[in-house]
Amino acid sequence: MQPLYQPDAVEAAAQQHWASHNAFRAVEDPSIPRERRYYCLSMFPYPSGKLHMGHVRNYTIGDVLTRWHTARGFNVLQPMGWDAFGLPAENAAIQNKVPPAQWTYSNIAYMKGQLQALGLAIDWERELATCQPDYYRWNQWLFLRMLEKGIAYKKTQTVNWDPVDQTVLANEQVIDGRGWRTGALVEKREIPGYYLGITQYAEELLASLDTLGGWPERVRTMQANWIGKSTGVRFAFTHDIRDASGASIGDGKLWVFTTRADTIMGVTFCAVAAEHPLALHAASLDPAVAAFVDKCRQGTQQEAELATQEKEGVATGLHVTHPLTGESVPVWVGNYVLMGYGEGAVMAVPAHDERDFGFARKYGLPSSRSSTWPDRPSPRTNGTSGTPARTAAA
Repeated sequence: MQPLYQPDAVEAAAQQHWASHNAFRAVEDPSIPRERRYYCLSMFPYPSGKLHMGHVRNYTIGDVLTRWHTARGFNVLQPMGWDAFGLPAENAAIQNKVPPAQWTYSNIAYMKGQLQALGLAIDWERELATCQPDYYRWNQWLFLRMLEKGIAYKKTQTVNWDPVDQTVLANEQVIDGRGWRTGALVEKREIPGYYLGITQYAEELLASLDTLGGWPERVRTMQANWIGKSTGVRFAFTHDIRDASGASIGDGKLWVFTTRADTIMGVTFCAVAAEHPLALHAASLDPAVAAFVDKCRQGTQQEAELATQEKEGVATGLHVTHPLTGESVPVWVGNYVLMGYGEGAVMAVPAHDERDFGFARKYGLPSSRSSTWPDRPSPRTNGTSGTPARTAAA
C-alpha cells in the first residue's frame, strides 16, 4: 500500500479499467422491463471554453444518480452533448478572429477532456453536438411540423435587443437595463419572429398541476402564476384617429383587456405602451411624446422591475370614446404598460387601482368611483404586470 495517496495514478488506473470493460456503455436490451431502465440526462453545457465549479456540481449530481441506479441493477443511460448552436459562439469567434466551427470544436475538445478527467459515468458513444447538421435537421423537421399544425406562428413582437451582441435577450438576461453578456444598454424593438402557441395548452397545464401530489405547494403556485391565466373581457374604445395617409389606426378601435369590466364606469383615461400604434402616431406629431417613447425603449420588460419603478407618462393629445357613456377619454403613454401583455393598452381606473391612482395623482388626472366596485383593494387586472392576461388575450 502506498504511504501517500497518488490521485493521478489511482484515477488513471480506475478510468482505464472502466474504459476497457465499457463500464458505462448503455445496452439496449428489450428483455429488461421499463421500470428497470433509467435515463439520466443533465443539461448540455455550452462550449464556452472551460468548465467551472457550477458544471462540476451539476454533473456530479447526475453522476451520483447514475451510479446509484447502476448499483441497484438498473440498465442506465447517461449521455452527454453540447449546446453548441447559437449566436454566442459566432460572436465569440468574431471577437477571437477564428472561424465559428474552429472555435466551437476546439472548446468542445477541451471541455470533454475536463469532463473525462472527472471520471463521470458517461456513455461517450452517445455524444452529440447541436451544431452538427445530422442533429439540427431534426430540429428543423420538428419546427416545420409545428408550423404546419399552427403550434408555431410568425408575428411582430416587442423584444429586448442587445445592440452589441445583435441578438434578442430574455427578460432574465437584462440586468439593470443592460445585456448580461455585453453590458450594453438594451433597446426595445419591434421585430418579426416565430413563436410557439403555448397558451393553447394553458388549461391542460393548469389542470395537470393538481395531479403533482409530490410537488411543494409553493412550486405549483409558482407554475400556475407563470402560466398566468386571466379570465375577463376584451373590448374597444372607438376613435377616429388617422395616420398621415388618412388610414384609420387600428381600424378605429383601441382594444383593452380587463378581468373587472364592472369598473368601466370609473375609467378616466387610457394608457398605452410606448410601442403601441397610437403612441407611435402621437410620437410622429409631438417631439415630447417621441422623446418619451425613446426613453421607454431603453427600459425594462420585466414585471418585477416595472412594479417598483417610478410610474411616468406623457399625454398624446389623442382621445378615444368611452364605449358606454360616449365621453371623450384622453390617451396617455405609460412606462408601466407592456406591449407584450394583453393588448398593450389599459383602461385606467384611478379610484379602484393603486397604480392608476398614483399615475393620475402625479399628472393631475381625474378619478371617478364606479358604483359597482366592492369596498376592498384589488390588484391591477387590466392585462399589465400584476395579473398578466397572457392566456385570455392570446
